[in-house]
Amino acid sequence: MAFFTKLSPAEVATFLAEHDIGTLVECDGITAGSENSNYRLRTTAGLFILTLYEKRVRLEDLPFFLDLMQHLDRAGIHCPKPIAGADGQALRTLAKKRAAIFSFLEGHSVAVPEAWHCKALGAQLAEMHAACANFGGRRANDLSLRGWQRDFAKCRDGADTVQAGLREIIEHELQYLSAHWPQGLPAGVIHADLFPDNVFFVGDRVSGVIDFYFACNDFLAYDIAVCLNAWCFDDDRTFNFTKGERLLAAYGQVRALTSEEKQQLPVLLRGAAMRFLLTRLYDKLHPKGTNPKDPLAYLRRLTVHQGIKSPKLYGLR
Repeated sequence: MAFFTKLSPAEVATFLAEHDIGTLVECDGITAGSENSNYRLRTTAGLFILTLYEKRVRLEDLPFFLDLMQHLDRAGIHCPKPIAGADGQALRTLAKKRAAIFSFLEGHSVAVPEAWHCKALGAQLAEMHAACANFGGRRANDLSLRGWQRDFAKCRDGADTVQAGLREIIEHELQYLSAHWPQGLPAGVIHADLFPDNVFFVGDRVSGVIDFYFACNDFLAYDIAVCLNAWCFDDDRTFNFTKGERLLAAYGQVRALTSEEKQQLPVLLRGAAMRFLLTRLYDKLHPKGTNPKDPLAYLRRLTVHQGIKSPKLYGLR
């Protein structure tokens, strides 16, 4: 989450009056993150989050994201629930930007996940996939193979300024992924960005999942690959087998992976590493006022995956 647009208390109070959730007591901008502006609201009815949509999120995709969160909330998955106004609409306009108010989730994220965090995350991910099975919305993943090729075309000329030889490394890897990317795996709606800062814990349980603004339809196992990359490296060069094993085992207790999904896990992990390498590279070469994340962190992960041929080395039983 982030904080780009400054609002006065009067602006927030006027917007809040369109909802039946009490009157404003205080509002505070949330400074963490890089995509949208977020405020923590305390009203006479409790705590809420106000989001103004700033970057990368296409306005035409917002109904999909809000409908998905409504669906997951009804299915018992703890996530931000969009709060509708008096007219029944949650998506509104504030400060000339699309905005919405959401329920507040208790808990905190973890900077360095332990193995037990990975186990809880694996079960939660599988439960989300199951809950999405009857969700009617659809959104293509524009950050998959074709999107990587598109984004690299915008970064090709500057890649070697980040690291010598990076352009050639990415070109070769994209050729590999184009030739080996799987077809026909079990698919559905996935989160696609389930990093540790998007999962809240209370004690030893997941208390909520946030930031669904990359959610899309794609392979379910690709979502697992994103999580293994984000949760199971002790550093950028060291994959933690125990963390991977706990995550995969907990996921499998809710939804068993097919033999084809298991076989294709190494290439999916390479693809997931490429996705974040390229979006971070683009942000570094095209800065927009925020501190871009290090793309080379995902180059180092990619290098690890290139040396792993057996899915068992990720903890699959």
